[in-house]
Amino acid sequence: MPDETPPERLLLILEDDVSLSRTLRRSFERRGYEVMVASGPEEMAALLKERTPHYAVVDLKLEGASGLTCVQALHEHDPDMRIVVLTGFASIATAVEAIKLGACHYLAKPSNTDDIEAAFGRAEGNAEIPLGHRPTSIKTLEWERIHQTLAETGFNVSESARRLGLHRRTLARKLEKRQVD
Repeated sequence: MPDETPPERLLLILEDDVSLSRTLRRSFERRGYEVMVASGPEEMAALLKERTPHYAVVDLKLEGASGLTCVQALHEHDPDMRIVVLTGFASIATAVEAIKLGACHYLAKPSNTDDIEAAFGRAEGNAEIPLGHRPTSIKTLEWERIHQTLAETGFNVSESARRLGLHRRTLARKLEKRQVD
């Protein structure tokens, strides 16, 4: 039987949180998308052998893997795919890298289906966005440095703690406090 779903409504959700992926899947299916779900790079690769989605939602921090490598693989598979990175560990460093690797947008959790779907439509930049000076707090600078180091180490907490000069448990506590799910 031929596939009934037009390719422009095929969505891949790459998320290792089963509850979140189930919620996103149901919400997008109610909007008329056909949804494929993977929890890691291996499952993603297997799904891509069968079909090529037009859209993808990729969690930045997957169990044992970086979502950035998945963004890169998805973009290499299909440069026209609209990829939105969804993360509880938002930072400027990873946002820049995600866009460089092929994502069209980057959203911090919590984000809902409306936010994600709108991000798919905002693949182009907006030169009219107001520029304003916003002082950066010490806590924000600290978080951005922590996240940059995490990204550099493939989200290895022990190695990141070593590079930052922190005890591993101290870094783990900071991550627990900052994480938004």
